[in-house]
Amino acid sequence: MTEPATISVDSDGQIDSQIDSEKRTWSIGELATEFDITSRTLRVYEEEGLLDPAREGTRRIYNERNRVRLRLILRGKRLGWSLSEIRESFDLYDSSLGEQAQLELMLSKLERRRETLIAQRDDIDSALRDLEQVESNARQSLREIRAQQRNSRKASTGAGK
Repeated sequence: MTEPATISVDSDGQIDSQIDSEKRTWSIGELATEFDITSRTLRVYEEEGLLDPAREGTRRIYNERNRVRLRLILRGKRLGWSLSEIRESFDLYDSSLGEQAQLELMLSKLERRRETLIAQRDDIDSALRDLEQVESNARQSLREIRAQQRNSRKASTGAGK
């Protein structure tokens, strides 16, 4: 769904061929492929009000703004944000409060997420220490059982002589 390339001549007289990024559009399949997500995921983001593709009949036509928002949605999801948190960030950006409010909110969310991840890492580290202790105890018990079995066999073999 690429618009035709525009041809222009730069100040050195060289032909400059480039696609006008403002006019570039993508189909649902193209974005799904590019971002390795399903078409259904894109439709969910649209239903949630996070994307607003244009329509040509039943076809969805995504512009650069939608593509950037999709990248931000996926980044937010990787950071562990819910769709409502991502929408809140978009709403702030679109509001009269603008980018400053959005950045302040994002920094606050990042700090909370960092704290959560650190706590989860501490829990995982603790669970790993517990696992290592249980494993060590199990290995020691198994060594003792094997040693008893060897001693028992030696004793029965020596007694039979």
